[in-house]
Order: sequence, then structure tokens, then C-alpha cells
Amino acid sequence: MKKGFTLVEIMIVVAIIALLAALAIPALLRPRMAANEAAAQATLKTLSTACETFASSNANGDYPAAMGDLTGATPPYLNIDYADGTVRQGYSVAPTLAVTGYTFVATPAACGSSGSNTFTITTGGALTSAACA
Repeated sequence: MKKGFTLVEIMIVVAIIALLAALAIPALLRPRMAANEAAAQATLKTLSTACETFASSNANGDYPAAMGDLTGATPPYLNIDYADGTVRQGYSVAPTLAVTGYTFVATPAACGSSGSNTFTITTGGALTSAACA
């Protein structure tokens, strides 16, 4: 008599492994999404602080009209252009800059896997969030 596993036994083991993987993967994604969202909020607060510092440094109180105003100053208000369209930690940041104020929007690269919220910060540092679509 030959010893070994039958096809049915192997299929049962594969099914059990697949079930365990299906339960574990969502649990592993939640902490990563939470970390991505925290990083996006921190980035927006950094951008807001740089814009507010820029405005307080100018005699007429104007906000930066372009990201180059923040990164190109000596010394720079920001060392990195966070709003250059690059996805950082699952989020990309889009700026709307004018001498009267600013808005930055952080959008997840893949809604549901890299983040579940879109964050917005506006003039004065008001941070809001909304579920991404």
C-alpha cells in the first residue's frame, strides 16, 4: 500500500489556508491605512504651518501664490514639495494657492486600500475629512 495524501485531503488543507488568508489580509490592511491617514494629516498640517509662517513673514500678509514660494525661499519654508503629484505613503496632495489663502487636499491613491478618507486643510489650518468615493 502506498502512503501519501489523497487529493481530497490536499484540497481541504488548501481551502483552510485560503480561509485563514481571507480573514487575515483585511486585518493587516487596517493598521497600514491608519498610518497612511495619520501621515497625510501630518503632511497637511506641515503645509498649513508653512503657508501661515509665509504670510506672517510678509509685511502685507500675503499667502504664497505657488509652491515655489515655500520651497525656493532662503531659508525655505519647506524642504520638499509635498504637492508635486507624487504619491507619498498612499496619498497625493493637490494645492490651491492664492495670495488671499490656500487649500490643500490629500486624496488616497487607492480608496479602500491605501486610505479611506480624503483630507482637506484650508486657510487658518482648518482640517476636515470626508469618506473617499
